[in-house]
Amino acid sequence: MTTTNRPIRRALVSVFHKEGIEVLAEAFIKAGTEVVSTGSTAKRLAELGVKVTEVSEVTGFPECLDGRVKTLDPHIHAGILADMTNPDHASQLEKFGIKPFDLVVVNLYPFADTVRSGADEAATIEKIDIGGPSMVRGAAKNSATVAIITDPNDYALVASRIENGEGFSLDERRWLAGKAFAHTAAYDATINEWTAKHWPKPASIEQPVSEGETEVNEVKFPATFTRTWDRAHVLRYGENPHQQASLYLDPLNQNGFAHAEQLGGKPMSYNNYVDADAAWRAVWDFAPQIAVAVVKHNNPCGLAIGATVAEAHKKAHACDPMSAYGGVIAANSKVTMEMAESVRPIFTEVIVAPDYDADALELLQTKKKNLRILKVSEPPKTKTQFRQIDGGLLVQSTDLIDAPGDDPNAWKLVSGEPADAETVRDLVFAWRAIRCVKSNAILIAHDQATVGIGMGQVNRVDSANLSVERANTLADGANRTKGAVAASDAFFPFADGAEILINAGVKAIVQPGGSIRDEEVFEAARKAGVTMYVTGTRHFFHLVHWKRRPASWERCGAINDVASETIRWFRTPRFIIMIAFRARTRVDI
Repeated sequence: MTTTNRPIRRALVSVFHKEGIEVLAEAFIKAGTEVVSTGSTAKRLAELGVKVTEVSEVTGFPECLDGRVKTLDPHIHAGILADMTNPDHASQLEKFGIKPFDLVVVNLYPFADTVRSGADEAATIEKIDIGGPSMVRGAAKNSATVAIITDPNDYALVASRIENGEGFSLDERRWLAGKAFAHTAAYDATINEWTAKHWPKPASIEQPVSEGETEVNEVKFPATFTRTWDRAHVLRYGENPHQQASLYLDPLNQNGFAHAEQLGGKPMSYNNYVDADAAWRAVWDFAPQIAVAVVKHNNPCGLAIGATVAEAHKKAHACDPMSAYGGVIAANSKVTMEMAESVRPIFTEVIVAPDYDADALELLQTKKKNLRILKVSEPPKTKTQFRQIDGGLLVQSTDLIDAPGDDPNAWKLVSGEPADAETVRDLVFAWRAIRCVKSNAILIAHDQATVGIGMGQVNRVDSANLSVERANTLADGANRTKGAVAASDAFFPFADGAEILINAGVKAIVQPGGSIRDEEVFEAARKAGVTMYVTGTRHFFHLVHWKRRPASWERCGAINDVASETIRWFRTPRFIIMIAFRARTRVDI
């Protein structure tokens, strides 16, 4: 049987990070491997007892330009790129007096580490590796006869193959080459991400926009998207147990939510990350005010502002205590002992905050051993969002509370008397809170806290009914809608959704406006003497969810009373259960 293994007799080693190189050095010494190396790598190998030939001895030319040029020479690259299964390549090497390499070991200048350190532009540019990627790509291209190593985790494997004389098979060299190409691709993508931010297109370069096309912000939407992430953790499973999942980190950002420091509890799951990230982002919409969010299944079941973090938590939890069971809690302020005592009796999956008082942390660690306790040092900073679709990627700027219509001074009063200061305060809270609720979203608030949330429905009427129902059925008989305020994330297409809130007793509503039936909606509010503001801005947040009846059925009730009664029957739990069993179809709205 013909083997494709090639023993490792000659190796080229040039690594910035020297950790673990002792394993290779020991193998080189035992096997008598000829080793060629550069600068500090050669010095370290020599200290470990390896007989090393400096690259400059092979090239006949010294390192120059402050180390920018070391290995960029035919005596090195021909030895890397010569396919020794090709007789012509072998004869050319012999003609030029060049010896081939069987192994290339390289890791690159720490570009991402340099960026994260806050280094200036000149220092960052010097950490853009040129010779290293050239050697890696050359060896990976020539995997027919050369093994390329870029991952220090592979050093032990390489050492064993050097010592036993087997080397690597062709399939193994191909696999190592694939890793190497991924390594250089990620490295270049990181450089591209940095240059896109720091070296944007100057105004002096004019590129005409074709008629009908939108001018492109090339910093946000480059012609080729080359972002990269590094795998940090393999998770137990994904959204469901049969799905696989991993967490990847942005190499240029060490302070985001994904880098949270876990101070206690079980390992984070996929759903934990999704829910906790949503909660973390929600509370910072209210900064610098102290806020707490309780999130379940990526939707808030309570949001509140308080004079203290403990007060904010109590108000947020009171919105929907039933849904808060097994939820995620986020605070934008240090967790105190008083808040920890409130959290203690509640089954909670995750708590995330910028910090914890020592006694609060001790209580949570000792009394709630399964609670995942996360500490995140900085607020959310992500300005771009991604959503994968089959065969492509959708990219958009992050929805923040920064649009013109988010300023209450820009709101237009369309019904009722101008709200007093206390009511305006609640309307502003409700408008900020609606941003993180999945559409269609209706939110009822009082005293800067949610009291009823309707979310994720395929029409605004159902969301309005749900918000009122949750406000009043979860309040021990109290009517929490009367005298409260309401917000809608998008316009009311008909007056019926607003009328549900009006009939429930809300005193003021804020909504984007923009429907062709706006006047009908405004008139319903005017007849009831309810204050209504329009913002001209919406915060629509799509959701993937179980399919219910088509939205078009909602309007059948306007045709005649028989159709209206039919629609009411469709809304019954019995019908919904029947549909759930017969058609478990997911749709994106």
